[in-house]
Amino acid sequence: MVLLELFWSFLKIGFTSFGGLSMIPLINDEVLSHGWMTASEVADIVAIAEMTPGPLGFNCATFAGIQAAGIPGAIAANLGVMSPTLTLCAAAAVFFERVKGNKYMEHILVGVRPACLGMVVGVTCSMLTNYLGASGQVSLPAGIAPEGKAERPGGHRDQRPAGAAVFRRFGLAVARPAWYNGGARTA
Repeated sequence: MVLLELFWSFLKIGFTSFGGLSMIPLINDEVLSHGWMTASEVADIVAIAEMTPGPLGFNCATFAGIQAAGIPGAIAANLGVMSPTLTLCAAAAVFFERVKGNKYMEHILVGVRPACLGMVVGVTCSMLTNYLGASGQVSLPAGIAPEGKAERPGGHRDQRPAGAAVFRRFGLAVARPAWYNGGARTA
């Protein structure tokens, strides 16, 4: 019975949340209402799920399922949280297979593809504004900015040839941070 309850609880979570942090209140409510874990344990599984690779919902389902019913509980919870996504992906695959070659669908996709590209470019531009310096040039994070050895104030030395090589390869100009002195030692 616990396995069915785990599956049903995480199925509801999978259908009603949009992944990531939006799942946490739902997971918290479901797990606490069934008495599978305490509030402290839920906080611990969320912290562990954030640190481990993989989707938050999948990791939380694994930990909550193991806590409630061992390995079979983890399997039931994971099947529940993954079922909505798998169902929608399978339905989309069947739909696209049926409309493959349909001239109307091809016309729709001619408009959808550039719209998707425009959204990606728009998000990239909005994120890039966070890295614009006062001069209007791109000021990149320290891990990829200038090539060679650089010295920050306070004598901290950094190496970052790999990121700069990528930018040089594609001919992109990168603004050097104010603390960059060409690798020369300063007194």
